[in-house]
Amino acid sequence: MLSTVPAAALLAVVGARPARAAESTDFATLMSNMVAMFAGTVESNAHPDVAAKLSAIDSTARTWLTAMDQAGAGELFKGVPLGTSDVNLKRTSQSLYEIALATRAPGSALYGDVAVRRRVIDGLATMHETWYGDQSKGYYGNWHNWEIGISTDVSRTLVLLAPELAAYRPDLPATYVASMDAYLRNGRDGDVDLNSRFHTGANLADITANRILQGAVLGDGARVGKAVADQLTVYATIDPYDLRHGVTDGYYADGSFIQHSSVAYTGSYGKALLTRVVQSVKTLDGTSFAQGGELVGVVQGWIVDGFAPLIFEGYLMEVVKGRAVSRTNTGYADVAQVVEAIVDLSGYATGSDATALRGYVKHLRQSSRSALNPTTFVSPVSIVRYAGILADASTPALDLSAAERSVAFNAMDKHVHRRPGYAFALARSSSRISKYEYMNGENLMPWFQGDGAYYLYLAGQDQTQAFGVDHYATVSPYRLAGVTAPVESRLTIPQLYGTMWYENPALGFTSSSESQNRYVYFPRGTNDFSGGAVLGAYGVAGLVQSDDFAYAAKRAGELPDDFVAYRNATATKSWFMFDDEIVVLAAGVGDAAGRAVTTTIDSRIAAVPDDVVLSGKRRDGGAWSGTGTARLEWLRYANATQGTSVGYVFLDRRRATVTLDEVTASRRVVRLSNPDTLVSKRVFSLGYEQPAGAAPATVAYAIIPNAPGGALRSRATVLVNTSRVQAVIHSGLRIVGVNVFAAGVHHAGHLAIEGPASAIVRTAPNGATSIAVSDPTMGRDTVTLTIHGRRLRVVSADEGLRVRPCAGGTRVDVTTRHAYGRTFTATLR
Repeated sequence: MLSTVPAAALLAVVGARPARAAESTDFATLMSNMVAMFAGTVESNAHPDVAAKLSAIDSTARTWLTAMDQAGAGELFKGVPLGTSDVNLKRTSQSLYEIALATRAPGSALYGDVAVRRRVIDGLATMHETWYGDQSKGYYGNWHNWEIGISTDVSRTLVLLAPELAAYRPDLPATYVASMDAYLRNGRDGDVDLNSRFHTGANLADITANRILQGAVLGDGARVGKAVADQLTVYATIDPYDLRHGVTDGYYADGSFIQHSSVAYTGSYGKALLTRVVQSVKTLDGTSFAQGGELVGVVQGWIVDGFAPLIFEGYLMEVVKGRAVSRTNTGYADVAQVVEAIVDLSGYATGSDATALRGYVKHLRQSSRSALNPTTFVSPVSIVRYAGILADASTPALDLSAAERSVAFNAMDKHVHRRPGYAFALARSSSRISKYEYMNGENLMPWFQGDGAYYLYLAGQDQTQAFGVDHYATVSPYRLAGVTAPVESRLTIPQLYGTMWYENPALGFTSSSESQNRYVYFPRGTNDFSGGAVLGAYGVAGLVQSDDFAYAAKRAGELPDDFVAYRNATATKSWFMFDDEIVVLAAGVGDAAGRAVTTTIDSRIAAVPDDVVLSGKRRDGGAWSGTGTARLEWLRYANATQGTSVGYVFLDRRRATVTLDEVTASRRVVRLSNPDTLVSKRVFSLGYEQPAGAAPATVAYAIIPNAPGGALRSRATVLVNTSRVQAVIHSGLRIVGVNVFAAGVHHAGHLAIEGPASAIVRTAPNGATSIAVSDPTMGRDTVTLTIHGRRLRVVSADEGLRVRPCAGGTRVDVTTRHAYGRTFTATLR
């Protein structure tokens, strides 16, 4: 078992380590560690696997030196004008850092070049004197560039060039640090403010990592100690019932990670936090500021509980990437960043923990459908360590997540269901978790990404051929798999307002205001029911689809007339996740405004030349092939070129519509800064169409991953499907899964449940009954489940679960107060 530390213990550690002075050797060690981490060492850079990395470092530096030679008026690098663009100022600071890096990387052609180092220093001085140092002219554009981005580049450059700065411009470090402090405007007195909504999670880790380096350069032990103490707070597990500094950003007990208060973000900000804290561990190693091994165990817990379930065959899933889903980098590239952090962390872990981490690195390399490129690692030293792990025959490759597993990330409204042949990832939303994230011209059409959208990753496939930016560019945002949406055309934020946000300072709307976050960037839903339960490797999840905060506020007259908000369709949905199938029920599907509605069962993309075959059977017994609309019994989508297939069994008698269209779109339609690259895909879509004014409908179907040829069937039977309760029974597994959405007692088979609640009950052939219960609203004190039939006694039960006999059966009372959606389980006989 990997070690973990509760939040209370971590905060005690923080309190026990106040800011203090340090020995001068601490600063030298700290800076030496940082240089080795980013530039490598003589030993690491002599390794053959580092050659490509060194070549890239050298090539990048030479490119920027040429651009520096050709710079015109108002710029340090050709084509990067300064004075009004914070993006260009960030690009300039990064370019100076990349040149400095080459001069400190042993083996680079620029290594030790004093003249080049002094050019960088002169460039830093000019940048400060002309475009950065004047506080009255700075801080335009994105706050992140001023408080984090530029400071990251400058702080690292000051460390890289510390010896040359001492001899050539000894005044420059203090001058820059004073300016960086002044630009920390969301902090307090030029320092971190733990009560600031900007100084949380990954952002806090970035800011404190920079301040650690700044303290080392200045020889300021108090600064380093304060930064370390501040950074330690990000290790603490978030307790939603005992928030520290009001912060909801960070890792939760169920492995969820949240940033921006309410965005599921493991795959972007969570990844950045993982990287930064591991880099801090490496930077502080050997100094009096280094922390105990207990913190290494906490980060291991993030990997095991937070990352491993979300990585399938080396690909990081879309459901936890926020606006980053619209970027052109792939889920495989995301995992490369995670791998580097694991490689480095394994050097600080001990015993079986270290073996498990190294084994996971080998597993990711072996299972990935895209070769991991270690040249993308930040550190040359990490490249060497990675090569050593792969070459170590004594460490077996082993996944940290079981091949058969169902994981409820209820704290961030996500669920991942894994089997050896597939992974099913479900995105929900609620009054706690955002429906989507849009920001900075990224993820332009995100409206339904948190309304039950799902992603089915099939084993053996290159997932970039199924998902990623090309999926979002070519699949209609109204027809994402699993989504019920009104038939309408929406406009993106730039189309609506002519800017990247809604601008209205008089009413509190600026580029980074809380109102912008709440109503534009990442609005939450207005429903409380979003969650589910897990029993062993099986899961159930439910969602009441809702309008978002923006529409509710606009309808209540709380937003101005020129603010545009869109109304959602209605639906109550459940997902029952078994072995070879996922059963989906929906009720109350429609639109209170009378609009036409589309419910999409699935949408998949394929390359234009791929051999895609659609076959099935009508309810009248006739064979089906190709596209059209009919009452179907089952349908099979097969991509013979990719060797993949998915089946759909229809558990109702509704008419389904099948389409297969060739779509060409630019990657820029989903992100303004993407290259204007046209991609063409064959887009398969399957769903139900409801005409305008239709009465609310019910829907029931099963998804069969890796569907074999021939007739398809489901072993699940629908017990009830209404907006108040939804339940199925799986005959082969002897499992009943139930979601109760309304108050009162509701019946499903031999179960009676006082809702709202989620439950799974399985009866084994030997007579044992296993149960799992949760509160998807996260607001109930107790949930009661009655199992009719012979009275049962307790074999084992989680704390908070009480079993007693009652008339006609057995009553189970579960104390769900402050459980935050956690599943309670018991075995009865």
